[in-house]
Amino acid sequence: MLAVPSCYGQAGAPWPGAYDDPASPISRSPRPDRQSRSAGALPGEDPLTDSSVPAAGTADRDLRAFIAGLPKAELHVHHVGSASPRIVSELAARHPDSRVPTDPEALADYFTFTDFAHFIEVYLSVVDLIRTPEDVRLLTYEVARDLARQQVRYAELTITPFSSTRRGIEETAFMDAIEDARKAAEAEFGTVLRWCFDIPGEAGLEAAEETARLATEDRVRPEGLVSFGLGGPEIGVPRPQFKPYFDRAIAAGLRSVPHAGETTGPETVWDALTELRAERIGHGTSSAQDPKLLAHLAEHRVPLEVCPTSNIATRAVRALEEHPIKEFVQAGVLVTINSDDPPMFGTDLNNEYAVAARLLELDERGLAGLAKNAVEASFLDAAGKARIAREIDTYTATWLAG
Repeated sequence: MLAVPSCYGQAGAPWPGAYDDPASPISRSPRPDRQSRSAGALPGEDPLTDSSVPAAGTADRDLRAFIAGLPKAELHVHHVGSASPRIVSELAARHPDSRVPTDPEALADYFTFTDFAHFIEVYLSVVDLIRTPEDVRLLTYEVARDLARQQVRYAELTITPFSSTRRGIEETAFMDAIEDARKAAEAEFGTVLRWCFDIPGEAGLEAAEETARLATEDRVRPEGLVSFGLGGPEIGVPRPQFKPYFDRAIAAGLRSVPHAGETTGPETVWDALTELRAERIGHGTSSAQDPKLLAHLAEHRVPLEVCPTSNIATRAVRALEEHPIKEFVQAGVLVTINSDDPPMFGTDLNNEYAVAARLLELDERGLAGLAKNAVEASFLDAAGKARIAREIDTYTATWLAG
């Protein structure tokens, strides 16, 4: 079975969605007959201006403008899941035997999902477009371009190398491709990329062994690798079985960042903490159900990588207004805002900040604080953290003064 990101791993969780890239000519609104949602909002609503809260008009537009220019770091975003329609169109043109269309209008229709099963089918068809090291390089470089467009200064991109190596891409060629794209992106866009190699949990211990080997063997381990993760379905995939592989990765100097508590209860987060020695938790949505867990996360400064739109899309949370992010903040947990698989759900990091602004009732200073949370929680070196934090402060002060 091919690996899919954890947010796509639970059967029976239908999600009609739109594939929307604001920078792409392919971008288009969801078709009403599909009853689709996008951008973390309720149907037809903007996350900052929906009908349940008073509209502030210009103030909302100003806040979105502030977000658009705010320097940011992103810690939870998937490699293949970040393939925008623009990127997919180019990959499809390289492989005309694929059933993925290259025509913009046809591609917009293709990425309007009717249900969860259809979504998985479409997602795997995108995975099938990544067949060569050149495809890997293109995807990685263009994802960096999209991040730079949103003023992302630093990102830890989650990559599932097992999906590519088992499909025939030679492992050193794969590593060379992502590293070449990383270095080019930093030189050309100023966006610093680092890698998290994650185990596709649904593929079992074979995938865990291969991922651990690729992450720790000096011959193939890429320079930009900083962390080791676990994705795929949570239900039926207990965290403790992956302990030996995390132990190897940690011994090799990598940081532990498993997904946990997205579609399972808080016990999965506890397992990630105690068995996998997690330093950050991917999602951790169900942590709100356990006050002792929230207290532990707050006391030990274990950050949560919160992805609001994704949580609604996968039914991890029933409605945006029920998202536990406010409970996390009130408990003193270090919260970071992330986009997960942005084009797949018609969102991006800028929009996720807008969603957070609505849920947490934040102004510019509050949003700047969220941005600095991500910098603090990152695995960037101290000098790099200080540089981005200063940039956030300078930008915010200038905005408020102007």
